[in-house]
Amino acid sequence: MRSGSRCRLGGWLLQCSARASEVPPARLSSAEHTTKGMTVNTPALCFRSKKILAPMVRVGTLPMRLLALDFGADIVYCEELIDIKMVQCKRVVNEVLETVDFVAPNERVVFRTCVRERDCVVFQMGSADAERALAVAKLVEKDVAGIDVNMGCPKEYSTKAGMGAALLSDPDKIECILSTLVKGICKPVTCKIRILPSLEDTISLVKRIEKTGVAAIAVHGRKKEERPQHPVHCEVIKAISEAVSVPVVANGGSHDFIKEYIDIEDFQQATGASSVMIARAAMWNPSIFRREGLCPLKEVMQEYIKYAVRYDNHYTNTKYCLCQMLREQLETTEGKKLHAAQSTQEICFYEETTAILEAKKASLKAKTQDEDEQMEDTDVIKMAVRFDKREYPPQITPKMYLLEWCRKAKHPQPVYETVQRPLDKLFCSVVTVAEQKYRSTLWDKSKKLAEQAAAIVCLRTLGLPEGKLNEGENHLINKRKRENQEFLNNKEHEDDLLVEASHKRAHFTEGASDSSSSEVPR
Repeated sequence: MRSGSRCRLGGWLLQCSARASEVPPARLSSAEHTTKGMTVNTPALCFRSKKILAPMVRVGTLPMRLLALDFGADIVYCEELIDIKMVQCKRVVNEVLETVDFVAPNERVVFRTCVRERDCVVFQMGSADAERALAVAKLVEKDVAGIDVNMGCPKEYSTKAGMGAALLSDPDKIECILSTLVKGICKPVTCKIRILPSLEDTISLVKRIEKTGVAAIAVHGRKKEERPQHPVHCEVIKAISEAVSVPVVANGGSHDFIKEYIDIEDFQQATGASSVMIARAAMWNPSIFRREGLCPLKEVMQEYIKYAVRYDNHYTNTKYCLCQMLREQLETTEGKKLHAAQSTQEICFYEETTAILEAKKASLKAKTQDEDEQMEDTDVIKMAVRFDKREYPPQITPKMYLLEWCRKAKHPQPVYETVQRPLDKLFCSVVTVAEQKYRSTLWDKSKKLAEQAAAIVCLRTLGLPEGKLNEGENHLINKRKRENQEFLNNKEHEDDLLVEASHKRAHFTEGASDSSSSEVPR
């Protein structure tokens, strides 16, 4: 992977540029793709006779997907990710973690994937807009094996935006979204639905879906108002399987059927489906995919934690997934430790996982020292300063003062470059003003604070005011007061004009009324 400009996102030093984001394409749904002018045949993702990890919110993140693959899953779906959030993301190659991250403007990693799963991960999105869905699909298609549209989620957060199960009542929109995706990308497109109140309507819908060219249809065998405690309608899934030629993936059997590996085949036979998609049974114990049978939960949790540490999974997500595995064991000593955990360190309560975390810390410490050495640029002017907002008037900051000075001096506006150390997650920023760089030698807990500290170093070096309360008269505050006063004066002037205009209209109306009443009809 080639590296471009440096930025710090998602807690790791990332190399990001348009060129850095290039990675080899995953398998395409078509029979061939072009590489360096040559046509290369590649197999499409097959949805027949597969055991699949279902998309699950908060559960289907990278550690769970990789663990499911380890235990024997053929295909893994990510958790549903909303199109509006995804279109704002940038694709970033994370060279520290060896992942591809899709990072939101607030620097949160929305979707993280790696080469290991590239040929078997399906990206599920929530969308009610064909063009936006296509934009998201094009953003991620190099890094996934397929694209899925969620058309079965009954939760309000999905349906209130017209997504999920809300789409089931709008077949025209379903057809538009799926057709747009099938025509617009190279990877296989699938969708996941629930059954409708009548079998006739359900069959009619899946036949329309089939005509869009999708590679498979996943069917949760319950109606949108039904919940896990309601029995799954195997006969409806079977009728769907018989009505269409496209692979049908049966889902919803965790409660009634699937308790261990051999039950997966029973559920497939009961539904006549091409493949089976497993949700809660896999969430409780991902070794459900293991042909030899379930592994002890302790071993499964240890393996999950290893992946969580390896791929910097946020501790709250790790904790949530482990709690789903423990379930009724949350009142045990181990469960109470997990419930009280407030960091990845506290979650690593197994000896083996603790050793892995410590080894990773040592590795990151070495990288941190290298980064500190890289930051020791002789051309950078440095001071040991921090920004304390209590020392400044409300809404006044050193960055504002520096920007104002640059404008007056006719310099380009300041440029900030910020990095974050992996070990302690602290930030350091370098600001460039008039081709000179400035930074604080102290690392801060946020990107914003680090940038303010860099601005302070620049202002103090140049002998300029930085806006502190003890500096006396603050010209930026006075400027804001003048702007506010001008706004109020203009507002009062506008109000006066409106009042005057209303008086004139009232006078005109009164005069017109008097003149009309004085006329005697003939």
